[in-house]
Amino acid sequence: MLGQYYYHEIIRKTVISFGTLFNDIHVRHQDSTGKDISNIKVPISYGPKQKFLARLEQQPDLNKAVAITLPRMSFEMNNIQYDSSRKAGITQTFKAVDDQKLKKVFMPVPYNIGFELNILTKLQDDSLQILEQILPFFQPGFTLTIDLVDQIGEKRDVPMVLDSISFQDDYEGNYETRRALIYTLNFTAKTYMFGPIADSTDGLIRKVQVDYYGDTNVKTAKRMQRYTVKATAKKDYNEDNVIDQYDDPLIPLGDDFGFTETSTFFGDSKDYSPTRQEDI
Repeated sequence: MLGQYYYHEIIRKTVISFGTLFNDIHVRHQDSTGKDISNIKVPISYGPKQKFLARLEQQPDLNKAVAITLPRMSFEMNNIQYDSSRKAGITQTFKAVDDQKLKKVFMPVPYNIGFELNILTKLQDDSLQILEQILPFFQPGFTLTIDLVDQIGEKRDVPMVLDSISFQDDYEGNYETRRALIYTLNFTAKTYMFGPIADSTDGLIRKVQVDYYGDTNVKTAKRMQRYTVKATAKKDYNEDNVIDQYDDPLIPLGDDFGFTETSTFFGDSKDYSPTRQEDI
């Protein structure tokens, strides 16, 4: 099992999706009459806040265009942890179609990915403007739909949960010289990890059979109805100039086909045995 190469880019997609949430936040400044004098789109980039603080220390004048400017945001992934509360059966599988081929996929493994979003501003009002454009959407989570495995088109809803908010007033020199205000928001992305995608050795589902019972007590309940659906061919696959039941087993994956539905009513206490394929 280990050593088989595969790469679904799930962590990368989760990181990009998280950062995309905050890439259209603006800060506006007004004059004494309430007229907008500036509208700044707050830049966001991946990286630790220490990198940006070091840049600020190298260039103390925050108003120069050549220096790193505020406000801005940064984010980074800071941990990955298994989430046992969302655990499913490790041996369960489901089927998927990839390029007209049937694939077998094991149930994904739940993992939590931790993110840290840092808001760096020069003015307190800038920080508050940014916060108020973020916080109302997290109660405490905001759900994104991410295409985790392109190969089989597996899309999952991934909640981005806001865990905590902290504040830091970072300054240098005397207490009147304010260098940067930093708000740190910690998030948890509840995503899933998929293993390798294997070719399925099972055939296509060509028949579905369901028995209905009149009671929830499986020991005493009597079955009342059996509903059966079979796939029926619409083409002459065996080329005998007749479309009949002999064409049904030859229906290929992805081709168009019809259905035959039948209902049978019972009043006995028998059960259907899948291994013996008969009522016992």
